[in-house]
Amino acid sequence: MKRGIKTSLIISTYNWPEALNLCLLSVTRQSVLPDEVIIADDGSTFETAELIDKIRLSFPVPLIHVWQEDEGFQLAKIRNKAIAHARHEYIIQIDGDLVLHKHFIKDHIELSKPGTFITGSRVLMNKSLSEELLSTRVTNASVFSSGVKNHFNILRIKFLRDYFADRYKQKDMLYLRGCNMAFWRDDIIKVNGYNEEFKGWGKEDNEIAVRLINSGIKKRAIKFGGIVFHIYHSENCRAQSHENETRLANAIKHKITYCQRGISQYYNLRTGISI
Repeated sequence: MKRGIKTSLIISTYNWPEALNLCLLSVTRQSVLPDEVIIADDGSTFETAELIDKIRLSFPVPLIHVWQEDEGFQLAKIRNKAIAHARHEYIIQIDGDLVLHKHFIKDHIELSKPGTFITGSRVLMNKSLSEELLSTRVTNASVFSSGVKNHFNILRIKFLRDYFADRYKQKDMLYLRGCNMAFWRDDIIKVNGYNEEFKGWGKEDNEIAVRLINSGIKKRAIKFGGIVFHIYHSENCRAQSHENETRLANAIKHKITYCQRGISQYYNLRTGISI
């Protein structure tokens, strides 16, 4: 186990406190805890704030709530604000509709490596199993659980995790899951964080990965480890997906490394202090 790495776990959420509650419960059951948890809240109503205030009283690490007005789907913007508040060197990023395997944080730390970022995958659960976990507050499923899809992603095998880290989908620049991702804070600051021109669902995570790769940061994949279970829900609206695809294609074509509307709006690059 690598020692000395301090981690900030960023959890994005929007108006689903039941799922966030289960997600946070799975954080408390980690074999290795993050050093802080930051909720990146894209405009949820008061129920989410009340939940966080309640959980914070007994949460094992600092629990920070970063909120913005609900002005439509603005995931890039709220992630930038959360990253600007992060106090630690290594950021692990997930969505609030995930339940974490007990070794999730440990796996990410063990695969961390200077000059790289990590993308993982997820285990899909059907509606029935998702509702069962939400009602029982169970934070683990297995390959034998009824209602689990893509069983391959549920296996945790350390030597295969390490073997595939620099081999799985290595040449596929667009292979990425923003709901399961980790990077060094300094690397994200260098490319100016997420591009806030991305609004509506989709591709903001692929685009930041492209800029990281263009700036010389190597992508690693976490398979057979870093396991997360995705709680079933209907798909997000993809009304602006065409515009986002165009922005992504532009970053690839022109080898862009830096976005103009990024984290510098909330983070002083000279002093390293959140604005």
